[in-house]
Amino acid sequence: MVCQACGGPVGPDVKFCAHCGAQVLQQQTPPQHVPPPQYAAYPPPAYPPYPPMMVAPRVQRHLQTLGTLWCVYAAYRIVEGIIGMFFLRAFMYRRWNNGFPFGHGAPWMHLMPVIAGFTVMAAIFAVFVGYSLLTRKTWGRVLGIVAAVLVLFKVPFGTVLGIYTLWVLAPSTSGMEYDSIAEPS
Repeated sequence: MVCQACGGPVGPDVKFCAHCGAQVLQQQTPPQHVPPPQYAAYPPPAYPPYPPMMVAPRVQRHLQTLGTLWCVYAAYRIVEGIIGMFFLRAFMYRRWNNGFPFGHGAPWMHLMPVIAGFTVMAAIFAVFVGYSLLTRKTWGRVLGIVAAVLVLFKVPFGTVLGIYTLWVLAPSTSGMEYDSIAEPS
């Protein structure tokens, strides 16, 4: 080391210069270049840390729900038909029996069996569609698309079910996927 005041040599642990008496400031030694720590490069694992997430295709994910909804829609149609016939009979019977000039009753009362038959047939058709989708029949997709188009105008539940059915079954990729999971008849 060297004294900063007189330039004379000074020992490493000396606080004052022996020649001039000046206080010797310890020179800061430049920091040694220390390389950053080296971390071991671990090889990637031979398998992913988590199993890969298996995502079922759209038709397979929604087919069970779709078939169940068609069966629920059939029950809804039966209840809707019974309530509708009850109110039609109550409204028409009171209105036409009190004021009908010839006393024959409401002329629309003869349509009750037709309405009941149509309601039962629509419910059976919906159950059939639901069953074909739940059991993955080969013709179930086509039947589901036809049924979806037929119920689109049955607001609000038929419209929602029709749109959902068409969204799941109508695309051409859905056709290929349905054919791959369909059980032969």
